[in-house]
Amino acid sequence: MVIPASEKGLLDVLALARKHHVPVTVIGNGTNLLVRDKGIRGLVIKLGNAIKNWQVNGTKITFSSSLSLAQAAHIALEAGLTGMEFAAGIPGSVGGAIYMNAGAYGGEMKNIVTAVTILDRQGQTRNIPAAEMRFGYRTSAVQGTENLILAATVQLQTGDQEKIAAQMADLAERRRSKQPLELPSAGSTFKRPAGNFAGTLIDKAGLKGFAVGDAQVSVKHAGFVVNTGHASCADVLQLISAVQERVFASAGIHLEPEVLIIGEE
Repeated sequence: MVIPASEKGLLDVLALARKHHVPVTVIGNGTNLLVRDKGIRGLVIKLGNAIKNWQVNGTKITFSSSLSLAQAAHIALEAGLTGMEFAAGIPGSVGGAIYMNAGAYGGEMKNIVTAVTILDRQGQTRNIPAAEMRFGYRTSAVQGTENLILAATVQLQTGDQEKIAAQMADLAERRRSKQPLELPSAGSTFKRPAGNFAGTLIDKAGLKGFAVGDAQVSVKHAGFVVNTGHASCADVLQLISAVQERVFASAGIHLEPEVLIIGEE
């Protein structure tokens, strides 16, 4: 695993991987990933929170992809700009949020992003307008490609700092009170089915607290699979499969995983 400390370092390690024909997997903060128990063969580049660049230009802000969403939301707050409050509590990076079109509490990245800078595996950068990003529910045009998100520009609006801070605090409290943040998880486990909520369907199927090994359907919020001790990825995947079967049997709805599953079986 490599955690680049600069954009140059990122470009250098990608060039080295190309030269030696090493497969590359790029992750952000890894907050919505399940890595299978045999791991990932090749080079993993974790952008994490190492490259911290941003630029405020009027009501627009360009963020480097490795900035955490929490940091990005607070930068917007400090600039007196509203529109990113929903993102303050999402535990991921800006790049990961673009990749997944992350959202919460009625907001989504697609509603604020105007352009995305990507880097292809040949080392060429391109600016892509939001209209070409094909944002959908937890999807974007970057998925299924080898393109790497370097930065994103968002369009916000001038707002009142006190009101922005109050809304961020309110959303953070709602998240703390309703979600199992005290235990490890990969975030919301399933996508929201049309006209319903995954957590509600799982709860109605009587699955709160249902466990495989140390992987458990959270007793606090059934939409989350938590690790109560030393759960393996196999435990989590077996639990996900069991939940899908039970919910389909009880409600006739197939739940799709929202978490990304990578690595060798």
